[in-house]
Amino acid sequence: MNPIKKIEEEIIDEFSVFGDDWEAKYNYIIELGKELAPISEQYKKDEYLIKGCQSRVWLKAERKNGIVEFMADSDALIPKGIIALLLKLVNHQKAEDIQQYDFDVINKIGLQQHLSPTRANGLVSMINTIKALASNKT
Repeated sequence: MNPIKKIEEEIIDEFSVFGDDWEAKYNYIIELGKELAPISEQYKKDEYLIKGCQSRVWLKAERKNGIVEFMADSDALIPKGIIALLLKLVNHQKAEDIQQYDFDVINKIGLQQHLSPTRANGLVSMINTIKALASNKT
């Protein structure tokens, strides 16, 4: 089993505590963003911006011995929380596990349907960029 699936189960459990209270879920997502380690200013450049996000979201990946380490930041609370949530799943995981992972957790916790169309597009862009960076051999 892909080790990311275990983290997915933990995230689903965390979100289930809030029931149908999306205000509480959004607050939790914002808290995740606040806990995200700040990205170095040297990576707050256009080359690290995720294309397709309405807000500015920067993502940097480094590969060490097949393990991908991500750093991210955003200028907006919800997108920063969303990228933090995604990184909670994939940070420090094997590149091939990230590439094979389906990110279905987004549907399982109901996030996709509770985002505006522009945020939902940004979420898809975040996932696509994570997968692309994980597939990069550099």
